[in-house]
Amino acid sequence: MFKSKSKSKDVKLDPNTTDTIIGTGSIFEGKIKSDAGIRVEGQITGDIDCEGDVTVGENGQVHSNIIARNIIIAGTVTGNVQARSKLSITSKGKLYGNIKSTTLSIEEGSIFEGNSQMENITQSEAVKLEVAAAIAEPVAPVKGNAKQVEEEVTYKTW
Repeated sequence: MFKSKSKSKDVKLDPNTTDTIIGTGSIFEGKIKSDAGIRVEGQITGDIDCEGDVTVGENGQVHSNIIARNIIIAGTVTGNVQARSKLSITSKGKLYGNIKSTTLSIEEGSIFEGNSQMENITQSEAVKLEVAAAIAEPVAPVKGNAKQVEEEVTYKTW
């Protein structure tokens, strides 16, 4: 009836997928730790620690600190957030807390009350992020002569 916990520890989830959804009408209290992404459409009270992305939908109400790779806020978050990569607050999003992120996007119409701290990433980390992005996206066929390709590659690295 119940599965062994030892088997579940061997499974490593893909951080690019969403495996946990707190649906509208659901209320969760406690700490969430996930290797994959989390989407919140209901209510959460408790800390969120996520290797993947955290998305707070328009109906989402979060009263917690959030640590994740990327964070998208379209609902309401009360607590401090730390995005290892990008934090986005949409036009309907509300954040009442402090921010720590490498990239920040705040759309017109959103609410942000708190302090923000931008973290610098080292060149080696930037190269790792570029390589990871290149692996994740299909490569377009090369068009043009060698000089055009070299100029395009140079442009994209800056």
